[in-house]
Amino acid sequence: MHRHGAPRRTAAGPGRTTPRPVPRGTAPLLAVGLLLGVPLLGGCTSTSGGDPEPAPTSPASPSSGGASTTSASAPATAPPRQPPAELTEDQVNAAVARIDGYAQNALAKTGVPGLALAVVYKDKVIHAKGLGVRRLGKPEAVDPDTVFQLASVSKPISSTVVAGVVGQKTVKWDDPVTAHDPGFALADPWVSSHVTIADLFAHRSGLPDHAGDLLEDLGYQRDYILQHLREHRLAPFRASYAYTNYGLTEAAVAVAKAKGVAWEDLAADVLYKPLGMNSTSSLRSAYDSAANKATPHVRDAAGWQVSTTENPDPQAPAGGVSSTVQDLARWMRLQLADGTYEGKQIVDPAGLNETRLPQTVSSPTTAPAGRSGFYGLGWNVSYDAEGRLRLNHSGAFSLGAATVVTLLPSEQLGIVVLTNGQPTGVPEAVAEEFFDLAQYGHETVDWLGFLGKVVPAAAQSPASPTDYASPPAGAAPAKPDSAYLGTYGNDYFGPLTVGPGDGGGLVMSLGPDNLRFPLQHYDGDVFSFRTRGENAAGLSGVTFAVGADGKAATVVVEQFDHDGLGTFTRS
Repeated sequence: MHRHGAPRRTAAGPGRTTPRPVPRGTAPLLAVGLLLGVPLLGGCTSTSGGDPEPAPTSPASPSSGGASTTSASAPATAPPRQPPAELTEDQVNAAVARIDGYAQNALAKTGVPGLALAVVYKDKVIHAKGLGVRRLGKPEAVDPDTVFQLASVSKPISSTVVAGVVGQKTVKWDDPVTAHDPGFALADPWVSSHVTIADLFAHRSGLPDHAGDLLEDLGYQRDYILQHLREHRLAPFRASYAYTNYGLTEAAVAVAKAKGVAWEDLAADVLYKPLGMNSTSSLRSAYDSAANKATPHVRDAAGWQVSTTENPDPQAPAGGVSSTVQDLARWMRLQLADGTYEGKQIVDPAGLNETRLPQTVSSPTTAPAGRSGFYGLGWNVSYDAEGRLRLNHSGAFSLGAATVVTLLPSEQLGIVVLTNGQPTGVPEAVAEEFFDLAQYGHETVDWLGFLGKVVPAAAQSPASPTDYASPPAGAAPAKPDSAYLGTYGNDYFGPLTVGPGDGGGLVMSLGPDNLRFPLQHYDGDVFSFRTRGENAAGLSGVTFAVGADGKAATVVVEQFDHDGLGTFTRS
């Protein structure tokens, strides 16, 4: 998901900001979260989120990071670390008894083909269910062992992995990234040497929203994308929030380099294997080869259609995990038991606790009685209406996946909901309905009705302000094709070649695999092309600047110019 409008180029530094529009990629749910009063976000290329926040701690608590202090006026008994439990087992069981019916109704109303959910309570999996079908037109039903793509629900899983490595004393959350990946750099040398693993997991490095995602759409691989993050101008370091899949990915890669292994192997060794998450992987090939997997689907004017998502391997730590609700229930148990699983400490509790602390403000409140939203390390962090810590993250691929996980640690309660359709609000609605039913016995909001309108609107990439499908009356003709033919260079996106189309006209080629985009004339030296991939935004403009010699000296690609990087110069 993405952004529109080309902001002006300014230097990042104290007191300076680089204006940027809110991108689609910040998640279908950032906008939703602002309406709900909690931060919903995430996404790989989309995503969403939730609301968590760390519980208040006494001065002596391990999570406070400080020493114990006493005063003459202090009460004999320290206040509790978090509010007392508000839910009973009967309330939770009553919610479980009703949630399948709600989820089934949500599928019927929206047409989303399949859904799986699991509920964990007091270190037990008390419910796991599959509904609908894995693929439209096929009879195979979704079950709790069906493998789904998780999209940005990968982020809290990855922060769990890093917490495990922190517990092994190999890295610290506050280590500079360059301590473990010396070749990494951002636009500002000082920031490059000071940005930490935690900074990148908290999206506070100054990188713009979804930096690098368009390179993935063009087929570039992880190393190229991470090396080119230095081309992005930066917002103020640690003073601004912008959701970046590849910033988080770089931090995870640095941790893997500290261990001397690939990230995908590190995740398996630290988390998946010890928990017996045998159907979970950070490699797309594992999802592709799974016999019992949920196929992605998208909805168009003709209804729901089978789709194919892009390969998220380049951003695997941020969005490339695939799993089942059975496996994710094991992970939720570990989370709710402070890193313990089946009586064994798998992940260090101190390293894990840092992921749950609010690291940056992700959605400032806009009302006196509102609640700000925070981002931790791979988690949305907030408090619910009862004052309880709530950890949440959604994930979404516009090309066919939508997911959510929400935990209430004080209640030892969590739910995960996975679907095989593009963002519709269904997983978030099911999760919110579940907590309403548990807390109040009834829903407080028509979640499906509300989120079913807001999420698709928020998930849609902003269209160009220009209607390229309708050239203006009296449009100027294009110059001869020879004016535009040639190769144009760009330090970030690589070369762009304009050549003749197979059936006439012009074709623009980009990326390592020379993806071809036919150009349609709009007006004078302005053409359009149809965007595609996870960040597709309909028709976008291509504007040539033709010199006195009759040749175009530069070309600006509108879709790529949101951060001022879309100008290509003739080679």
